[in-house]
Amino acid sequence: MQKTDPKLLSPGTLAFLGDAVYELFVRSRLVNQANMPVNKLHLLAVEQVRASFQSKAVSALEPVLTEEELAVWKRGRNANGVKPPKHANPAEYRRATGLEALFGYLFLQGKTDRLKELFCYIEQQAALGFPETGEAEGALEEQ
Repeated sequence: MQKTDPKLLSPGTLAFLGDAVYELFVRSRLVNQANMPVNKLHLLAVEQVRASFQSKAVSALEPVLTEEELAVWKRGRNANGVKPPKHANPAEYRRATGLEALFGYLFLQGKTDRLKELFCYIEQQAALGFPETGEAEGALEEQ
């Protein structure tokens, strides 16, 4: 596979790839947790890849993102042509698009360790019910 400079790609393209990367992390975790019917796996995955969940994940992640990562997320969030589905909150959908753009960007940079680190952090914060960011700031360094 040819290496692509993610800085040259549109935020929509990064989000397109990042959507798949994020979903692969979710599906892998679910399959590793337990063997269960595919329909149940699907329902659990959908819950975690929807915009409202990803928007909360971004709120938890913001304090631990580097300046570069935050800039990529903002670029994805502010991308033109992002049209949320009718059932989605537009602000949440844009924030989720930014998260997907960040995951696509890090994937193309080959930063799989950082992707795993961020995904694990999202999992931890989700298990805690996504506490306010002030409570969660030091948790990434403690890992």
